[in-house]
Amino acid sequence: MLERVPAIAIKETRELLRDPIYLGLAFVIPMIMILLFGFGLILDVKHLPVAFVDHDGSPWSRDYRDRFVHSEYFDLVGVLDRRSDVEEWMRTGRARVIIDVPTDFGRDLARGRPTAVGVTVDGSFPNRAAIITGYVSAINALYNQQLFAVSAARRGLPAASQLPVQMNLSVWYNPTLESKNAVVPGLLVLILMLFPALLGALLIVREKESGTIFNLFASPTTRLEIILGKLLPYLAVAMLDYFLIFAVSRWIFEVRFTGSFFVLTAGAVLYSVCTIGIGLLISVLTRSQLAAMFTTFLVTMTTAFNYSGFITPVASMDAVGQFIAQLIPATHFMTVVRGSYLKGFGFDYYWPQLGALAVYTLVIYTAAWLFLRKKIG
Repeated sequence: MLERVPAIAIKETRELLRDPIYLGLAFVIPMIMILLFGFGLILDVKHLPVAFVDHDGSPWSRDYRDRFVHSEYFDLVGVLDRRSDVEEWMRTGRARVIIDVPTDFGRDLARGRPTAVGVTVDGSFPNRAAIITGYVSAINALYNQQLFAVSAARRGLPAASQLPVQMNLSVWYNPTLESKNAVVPGLLVLILMLFPALLGALLIVREKESGTIFNLFASPTTRLEIILGKLLPYLAVAMLDYFLIFAVSRWIFEVRFTGSFFVLTAGAVLYSVCTIGIGLLISVLTRSQLAAMFTTFLVTMTTAFNYSGFITPVASMDAVGQFIAQLIPATHFMTVVRGSYLKGFGFDYYWPQLGALAVYTLVIYTAAWLFLRKKIG
């Protein structure tokens, strides 16, 4: 009854070994996924850029600052002279937390009087902001604990009746730390990365499987005309998706939006052209719709989810993760989207990200043009 099973199994084994696509699906893709998720899905938040506004300049304030510098969770990026610099450093992301040490910090502590430091946190990434607040509170508590111990040992100084160093905390850009203000804009980036790319991935390979691609090859249509003709309808679909998602984010989820809709739309156009181009290039290089869809999902969604800053801040990734993040368009568009929603920047700030998307688009379509030529020639 089952005597033909070995023969069928041998036949399928030969087919499997003969087709590199199936071998890729079986072995290569799982290995790529474990590497991508391993490097990118890092939930630890370390090496946060911190700056100090030190109005005191005493040994006490320097000792307090050293507690943060010697922690693996913070990297000191500057000691500011003026409080007015705080807004610029926070807006540009040069610092994610700024600690303001008052003028009489050392004098008050030396006399056993409590003092208060100002802590300003970037709340555009709610999870990170909550973690930052916890880290700062923990370091401040350890410092207070040491001051209590010193005060008890040196009886010549009066012991403080309350915490020696208190914190006045303020969170910028997302004061309530509502996750929807970061998650919903991030979903806009992921959706415009995946679905336009999937649609683009079927543009050429679908006609290969049906045989209608030869009609284009035999016609006087140029490579550029083929690419642009296939791009434009799907760009219109992607932009319709963008407008719908933006409307839902504002009127259903009530996500705060403080920036320029024109800047955000310009970024969405560049990003959509880019993601459709990724799918188009994959469509040129593959021979079946199944392979094109699997490859597109792996290249777009996996990398965007892990490396764009949707879950984990790029600055918290290791060197490999940060390198990969700079190579994908989602990272640059994520900066534009979250900044437009929460910080209100304009073209003068986002031109590096928009420029990176433009360069990425040029490279992608040049590659698609070159490889399509081989198919025609």
